[in-house]
Amino acid sequence: MSKNRVAPFSIGDIMSKITPKDSEEDNDDEWHNFSNAGYSSANVDDEDNGNNSKDNENEEWFDGDDFEFEGKTLDWNSPPCPTPLGIAHIIKIGVCNHCIERVGGKKNLSGEEIRLEAYVRDDTLENSFDNDLCPLCENLFDDVNNIVNRIIEKISDLEYSAMQIGIHLPKDLINDEDQIRTRHGATGSRPLKSAMVDAIQNEITQKVDSEVNFVKEKPDLMVLIDGLTLRVDVDVRPIYFYGRYRKLTREIPQTRWPCRACKGRAKGCESCNESGLQYLESVQDLVGEPIRIALNAVDTSFHGMGREDIDVRMLGKGRPFIIEIKKPMSRIPDLEELVKTINENALGKVEVDSLQRTERSLIAKIKASRSEKSYTIRFKVSGEINEEEVTKHISDLSGVVLNQETPQRVSHRRAAKIRKRKITNLENIVIEEDEIQFEVRCEAGTYVKELVHSDEGRTIPSVSGKLEMDCEILWLDVNEIHDDEENQEK
Repeated sequence: MSKNRVAPFSIGDIMSKITPKDSEEDNDDEWHNFSNAGYSSANVDDEDNGNNSKDNENEEWFDGDDFEFEGKTLDWNSPPCPTPLGIAHIIKIGVCNHCIERVGGKKNLSGEEIRLEAYVRDDTLENSFDNDLCPLCENLFDDVNNIVNRIIEKISDLEYSAMQIGIHLPKDLINDEDQIRTRHGATGSRPLKSAMVDAIQNEITQKVDSEVNFVKEKPDLMVLIDGLTLRVDVDVRPIYFYGRYRKLTREIPQTRWPCRACKGRAKGCESCNESGLQYLESVQDLVGEPIRIALNAVDTSFHGMGREDIDVRMLGKGRPFIIEIKKPMSRIPDLEELVKTINENALGKVEVDSLQRTERSLIAKIKASRSEKSYTIRFKVSGEINEEEVTKHISDLSGVVLNQETPQRVSHRRAAKIRKRKITNLENIVIEEDEIQFEVRCEAGTYVKELVHSDEGRTIPSVSGKLEMDCEILWLDVNEIHDDEENQEK
């Protein structure tokens, strides 16, 4: 893409044009930290003021609305573009070809062509100004090529198909440009920010080999430009994968567990072998690390539909989850191959049946799910067992509503309150000497271990209370998560 130079110039010095595409105006600037930054400006005497100050004592001045540009003061009474007088006025105050094109109101003509037409009408215009900076853009369009080169350098090693461009411009420049453009520009003139974005996008399209879609939502890359310093920052957006996992061991947590001693600090400590982790393995890393490596990403975050205790297996169809891959350099993995790699690396610990791309919005749906769950639990009792009475007492818990005070084991991370949870069904009671086992289906959020041992009376009713015996949990399995949203959008 070629580009125009900013005045001053002669006709022979005018360079090639940029013709921005039509697009909607960008959203409000979010870079509020730079809201008071601005470009330099110069205030000099009015060029038309050839008399001394005594001759102009009674002259009326605009209060706060008077603009001077290298000796050329805006004439607020001048008609707007595209009238010939309007075009002539913006030329006189030193507007560059880029800005003439966007505010001139002649869609089929470039800024250079509009300027030449004006010179034909009035040959005095060519030498009527000597501005170093365009009053509308302060020559920012001259930096488009430089900006684009910086962008390309930043994204050269990244895989992407959709990009969003954001640019920060000084607040005072935006305000001044808006006042001049709305008064002297043609109706519907493009604001500076959106015109700059268009110019940058056009240049990128010409310089990169791959096809790029410029979007306003859900980009692969978010490119942020500081119009004052020309700094370019590229935010690589995360990607998300949905799946279900089965946890086949009772020795790993769902997510990373920081070391209790060093709190997961970077270098770790002796007690965690300098890993920073209480447990070296987790479902998060067993599933996420093969994906992170394949996509050359920075890190992962794990979002599950609830969680099971470390010593609890997750069986059946598995627990729904979303793995978030942060700052991936690649974005198009072979999902079948990834699933195979995950299962081979985590053999006997974690299994994943499939993975599919999804959106961040599904995380909230998964977190908010209130699906019922089915469990199998086995425990040991103290005292003699009458199988008939034990079976009856346990069966009586089917259909009851529990009052569960926050268990002691989670009181450090759960609010202290009493929760009401329904036992939907309790069946398949097995008694073997002093050990009892049964299957239970219950409302989401039920503390199943506490249903059995009562947590010192914090869960009412309970198996321990019904049998009037102490109960020691041996193991617990999640058999199924009864997810009613199997066909939810992913």
